[in-house]
Amino acid sequence: MTALRRLPHAIKVGAILAIGGILLAACSSTTTSTSSTGKYPLVIADLAPFTGVDAALGGFYEASCLAATKAMNEAGGVLGHKLTCATFDTRGDPADAVPATNQMFATEPHLAMVIGCTSDEAASVVPIINSKKMVMFCMTGQSQFDHVHYPYFFRLVPPDLAESYAMVAIAKYYKHYTRIAMAFGNDIGSQTFVQPAIQSLKKAGITLTANVTLDLTATTFRTEAETVVASHPQAIMTEALGSADATFLSEVKQLNGGKMIPVIGTSATISPAWFSSVAGAVGASTLAQNYVADNLVTATSGPEYTPFYDAMQAVKNQVKSLDAGSLQTLLSGPGAVHLFDGMNLAALAMLMAKSTNPSVYKADILKIGDGVPGAVVVHSFAQGKAELAKGKAIRYIGPGGPTSFDSYHDSPGIFQVDGYQANGNVVVLAGITTAHYRAVQ
Repeated sequence: MTALRRLPHAIKVGAILAIGGILLAACSSTTTSTSSTGKYPLVIADLAPFTGVDAALGGFYEASCLAATKAMNEAGGVLGHKLTCATFDTRGDPADAVPATNQMFATEPHLAMVIGCTSDEAASVVPIINSKKMVMFCMTGQSQFDHVHYPYFFRLVPPDLAESYAMVAIAKYYKHYTRIAMAFGNDIGSQTFVQPAIQSLKKAGITLTANVTLDLTATTFRTEAETVVASHPQAIMTEALGSADATFLSEVKQLNGGKMIPVIGTSATISPAWFSSVAGAVGASTLAQNYVADNLVTATSGPEYTPFYDAMQAVKNQVKSLDAGSLQTLLSGPGAVHLFDGMNLAALAMLMAKSTNPSVYKADILKIGDGVPGAVVVHSFAQGKAELAKGKAIRYIGPGGPTSFDSYHDSPGIFQVDGYQANGNVVVLAGITTAHYRAVQ
């Protein structure tokens, strides 16, 4: 039976590792030689922060791209083409993201798809990418994409309001709290949680005792910590990445008589770097005893997971700034499984459509993701390619689980409750039932 694990909420994991210069600090591309057929390589563009407060995102997304393209190339590529990755740095800023996007289109004539487009810049770049009729798999949680249809936009992670509901469901039904404080970073991605959480807390009958915003560039949060401690919450809902949560929670503990106030984190807080930073500030055992988070349910073993594991293992030494190529870091990286799935879905759709033109192949992403009657289930690009060559209909199910796309090309998945052990290992504590989730919406 396939095991379950958490996936960090990839949409906004600002600076969870010091990786701003992971592969390139600014817009650039990585190319490979043409295939033996003489055809040009197809480019998968990684449009994401590689510098700035959310620099970690780009590095993890690039790692996923390297893994997926290596596996595809070993299986013979797509329609005679090899695949390669190109990186474009948005710096996590909408103003910088627009020229980076324009440069991407200007310099990559053989662009086949785009991955990345995080919450930091999605609102500014998705309309541009869509206008160019280019398929994109975005890791944004912004709720505006829940009800605006962009034909070339695909999302395999939930909107932030969905994760806000999951956090409130944990507070009410798993922890039975009645008083909650909120402390979220001032970055775009983190702030998108705030209003949905406020509304959900009210519906759940939970008192919001304090709501503070943490400047991710600050070195102290004593004023904010004093406000939270004085409000006497039973727990703090938070996402403030980089060093912010570590500093803030340390000051909360100090002002609270040396006792940590329990934390309910977003899935972005489930990462080796976040644990290391916060555990260093408040103590590993203390954090483990006082922390839970929502997360998406994904595979950690079995046929869905093995191709992803093998692909990441094959490229781990190419990603120098990620803990010296730590395989576990790559596997638990924010967005890794879902972007891996997205790239496989798009590449298989190209084969099915017999075209690398996004206008032609995008419709087949839905067919391969959700399946059609009689479809053969496959768990890798190589398996899917082999079945398509036999004339079979296929349904791809990867490590991120089966898709169920709605009319806006969203496939959000389901949530669970995760925690930490004192050694930093993540454990699944419970599931979040559909009834509890819907009750706080």
